[in-house]
Amino acid sequence: MGQNKILIAAGALFFIVSSCVFTVTETERAIKFRLGEVISTDFEPGLHFKMPFINNVKKFDSRILTMDSKPERFLTSEKKNVIVDSFVKWKIADVKTFYTAVAGDTRQANIRLDQIIKDAFRSEFSKRTIKQLVSSDRNVIRTALISLSTPIAVKLGIEIVDVQVKRIDLPNEVSSSVYRRMEAERERVAREFRSQGKEAAERIRADADKQRQIIMANAFRDAEKLRGSGDATAADIYAKTYGKDIEFYTFYRSMIAYRQTFRQPGDMLVVEPDSDFFKYFKKQK
Repeated sequence: MGQNKILIAAGALFFIVSSCVFTVTETERAIKFRLGEVISTDFEPGLHFKMPFINNVKKFDSRILTMDSKPERFLTSEKKNVIVDSFVKWKIADVKTFYTAVAGDTRQANIRLDQIIKDAFRSEFSKRTIKQLVSSDRNVIRTALISLSTPIAVKLGIEIVDVQVKRIDLPNEVSSSVYRRMEAERERVAREFRSQGKEAAERIRADADKQRQIIMANAFRDAEKLRGSGDATAADIYAKTYGKDIEFYTFYRSMIAYRQTFRQPGDMLVVEPDSDFFKYFKKQK
């Protein structure tokens, strides 16, 4: 019997002691209440004390949480729709404000935060064209979104750590319009390149024809000079040869003339029989 009383007393003591202490880990934020009123929120990780039945404690996750939004449509400055898929990284910055604003409910905080981020997207995208959204640096958009949403998120006790756009898609009707515009632009650029190519080709061709004419004219000039020099040399040789032996020179030139005239079998030349052309065919008296 006495042993049972000891066990009961020990159990009661354990219950009282456990009701007087609570622990806060490094990944938690805690609020201590006194009869429903918040009296303390600044708790370091470790063991802390409270009054049984008077104080109660609520704990919240202090780690970075992720809100993955559903793809949403937003209007650009061109009044064109884009479909944006994004996510937000956030954490509790002020646990008392967080508890007061959303009753410490993470799901409710995500709903409120989702609306804040959508408003920021709507405001930021309305300033940009589709081309700017696709081609601009995502960090610029990220910085702008965080800057727009942070003042409102602070009222919820939330710190926005990061906002990232996973992808930006175009609705089918907008995609077709953008594709046609891009196709027309590429065709215009291609025509411009072809025109420039033709112009360059004509210029190169004209320059090549000019160089050809110059080269041929120079070659003809040099050939005429050489031919004239050769003819002069030949005439000089012929003159000297003729002066040394006139009869032999005449005979030699006649043989060359015969060979040039009768190159092929059957060649024929109609002249007077007593022509000087055939004087070496005649019997010498």
